[in-house]
This record gives sequence, C-alpha cells and structure tokens, in this order.
Amino acid sequence: MRHAALALALGWLLAAPAAAQERTIRMVSGYAAGGASDLVARFAAEAMGPLLGARVVVENRTGANGVIGAAEVARSAPDGNTLYQCPMSPLAIAPQLLGASLPLDPGEALAPVANLALSSYGFVVAARGPYARVQDVLAAARARPGQVIFGSAGVGSAQHLSGELLKQKTGLEMLHIPYRGATPAVVDILGGRVDFMITNLADVARQVQDGTLRLLALGDAGRSPVFPDARPLAEIVPGFDVTGWFGICAPRGLPPEVADRLEAALREAMAGEALPKRLAENGLTPLFEDAAALGRRIEADRRTWREVIRAVGVRAE
Repeated sequence: MRHAALALALGWLLAAPAAAQERTIRMVSGYAAGGASDLVARFAAEAMGPLLGARVVVENRTGANGVIGAAEVARSAPDGNTLYQCPMSPLAIAPQLLGASLPLDPGEALAPVANLALSSYGFVVAARGPYARVQDVLAAARARPGQVIFGSAGVGSAQHLSGELLKQKTGLEMLHIPYRGATPAVVDILGGRVDFMITNLADVARQVQDGTLRLLALGDAGRSPVFPDARPLAEIVPGFDVTGWFGICAPRGLPPEVADRLEAALREAMAGEALPKRLAENGLTPLFEDAAALGRRIEADRRTWREVIRAVGVRAE
C-alpha cells in the first residue's frame, strides 16, 4: 500500500501540469514569517507552482535554529510533495555546534535540489539609536564590556556566529540574545532593547529602505545592488567575511526523475524576470545553482563554520 501511494505521488509530479492542478506541495520554512527564509520560500513557491501544475503552500515550523522544520521534511516521504527552504544555518552550522543534540543532521538527512540566491550579511542598528558607524558600536563595547547586545535568529544561527566572529576578530566582549527568528530580533532593535545584529539583508532590507534601520556595513567583500554605498565590514574589522545562501532541499531518497523535475522548475523560474527581481528587491543576489553545486557549497560551509565554532567554543543550548 505504501509503495502504491508513493508511485501515485510520483506520478502526479512527473505528469503534465494540467493533470495535477489539485495537488499540493508543502514548502517548509524553519523560521518565523517575515524573515529571509520565509520570503525566499514564498517567492519560490509562487514561481514554481504553475510550472509544476500544483499549489505550493508555505508552512513555518520554527525552533532549534531551523532544525525542527528540517527534521519534519526529512521524515516525510521522498515523493516531491514536501520541500524545505534550506538556508545556511541548519545545514552547515547547527550540526557542528559543540554538544549539539539534534533529532538529525539536516546536512545529511536532506538532499539539495537547487540554490536560488546568495545573501550579503548586513550590520544594522536602529536609525534612531546612538550609532552612526560600526566604530561607534565597537567603542561602546570597549567602554562597557558585556553590555552591548547583539541579537540573532537563535543560538548557533549564522547571525549568532557572525556576532561571535566579530567578538573574536575585535577582542571585545558583547552579549548575545537569541530569538526565534530574525524578525523578533529586529523588533527589539527598533525598540532599543538590542544594539545591533549582523543578518541577511533580506531580513532587514525593507526597514533599511524605509529608514527605520541603519545599514552600517556588509559582511562580505561584495557590493549589494540594493545598497551600493554600503562598505565591507572587513575594512573596519580585518578578516571578517560572511555570505549566506538560500536553496531548496527535499528528503533524502528522492527519485532522480522527481529531483530533476523540481530542479528544472526552479531553473525555469530563475530564468524568468519575476523571481530574480523579487529576490533582488529584498536584498538577495539571485544565483541559480543546480543540486550538485549546492551540495558542494553546503560541504564547504560545514568545514568553514566548524572551524569558527571550535575556535570560539560555541555550544548548543
């Protein structure tokens, strides 16, 4: 019976779009609504649904730095009906944390389908706050050790490790406050309860554009097409370099023909105008990479962040 159900599910995905209008694909985001992962999931769902002849519905399953959502997808049938918006943190960082006790390793339990975008990380503060430059934040941390606060999307998230990397590179002590996603951390920055955050530009692009947040620097050496005047943080803190990515993954064991169909739909969506435009408008750099390329990126970042975690001693909570 299980094999028959799986064959039926695979049949609808491989069939012509017109034959699958009533089918639904779940696209799981492991983070809160409004953050970068959620936005990419929704943009991708809207773009790939018509190409697959299906309705792609986004579900937010938050917790454990995206691992709760990843675990739910990994345990789903490998039939193309359940996908995961896979960002860097749960695949490349969370499993590497010291003392991590996770239900599974998302980097091993999920199979890459395609990458859609790279993300510069932005060093942001409240526009109405006291900081006009990165140097102002560092000076405050120097004057008040352990009292300057940075927020993140959770312990072991890329935002958290970016803050820890900043501490390591500057030798300054700052306090980390984790949240269940980037959006609530941004709320507390705007409310004056958190001093800064280093996060995906997609998390904060709209607030920077509307003037409620101030972008002080970028985490990588590139330039943002949305914020061309932003300079690299490495000009102030030598050696600082963080770049994120946002792909689509599926449970391991996905039949090759189904994986190819999903990858082809995402490739076609990225070749159009709408999806890349929406990604760029939200601070991301559109970049299509196939499953093999995304797999290599995941493995490379797992090695990179493992070294940072061991050097800084970041432990899971």
